[in-house]
Amino acid sequence: MERGGHGLAGAPDATPFTRSDTVWGRMVGTILAYVALTKPRVIELLLVATIPAMLLADRGTVDFPLILATLFGGWMGAASANALNCVVDADIDKVMKRTARRPLARMAVPTSHALIFGLALGVASFGWLWWATYPLAAILIALTIAFYVLVYTMVLKRRTWQNVIWGGAAGCMPVMVGWAAVTGSISWEPIVLFLVIFFWTPPHTWAMAMRYKEDYKAAGVPMLPVIATEERVTKQILVYTWLTVLTTLVLVPAAGVIYAAVALVAGAWFLLMAHQLYAGVRRGEQVKPLRLFLQSNNYLAVVCLGLAVDSVLGWDTIATLLS
Repeated sequence: MERGGHGLAGAPDATPFTRSDTVWGRMVGTILAYVALTKPRVIELLLVATIPAMLLADRGTVDFPLILATLFGGWMGAASANALNCVVDADIDKVMKRTARRPLARMAVPTSHALIFGLALGVASFGWLWWATYPLAAILIALTIAFYVLVYTMVLKRRTWQNVIWGGAAGCMPVMVGWAAVTGSISWEPIVLFLVIFFWTPPHTWAMAMRYKEDYKAAGVPMLPVIATEERVTKQILVYTWLTVLTTLVLVPAAGVIYAAVALVAGAWFLLMAHQLYAGVRRGEQVKPLRLFLQSNNYLAVVCLGLAVDSVLGWDTIATLLS
């Protein structure tokens, strides 16, 4: 059969199908690149924290339409912040091995398109939450995007080792947005939840930065593991882990016995891991900080799940079922 001709029984040339497959492949690749700009794995954890805040705000009630509407608006807001973060950080993402495959680092998406994409998601998030929930939730999501991009990414990240301490405040905002979406206001409970994630962020991030220290050094980002000894870093991790666990217990009066039990057990486990990391460094052993980074995700997810279950069931419901 000649190239470009017809096959047996006059079968059509395969070339059009090949070209179609190529076009389709490029379309899928472009879509996946835009999805990657939003950093979906980061968003998952942020949205997990939103649900228990909403359930606690309206204890004993599960308003599925409102929860889904808030999660959708929160997803667009977080996606906006992450996409704009990729635009600002494209230069250092190219240098770091951990981020070299991000869309802008490998030029899979034009920078101008990524910028428009991020801004459009931000506007859509604000408008959606304003319409579907309360104006306060929309205002909070807008402030979150602005703080993450303008304060953390453009100012703090490349200038101070405290970048993740103060910049991490943006990652704490989903609980405030969730609470505001239910009540239209803010009270002490979401502030405590905010502080839980605020204190959790440094040990979570520094553990990862210990593993990728050379990446951050090459990119000129002054993460604590870059400018300090491992002993100092793990000591700071230990301090913030204690602050995280103790802060979770402050919420017990607003929750109940289920949450209290989960917070105590999970907190003891998280503290044990942090102490093991610190002790290993002090003994001069070869440590695996990435293990703490990965398990810290599990810790926060377990605490959030405990709070969600407690908010839905509560001790009164359990006592009724047992009686």
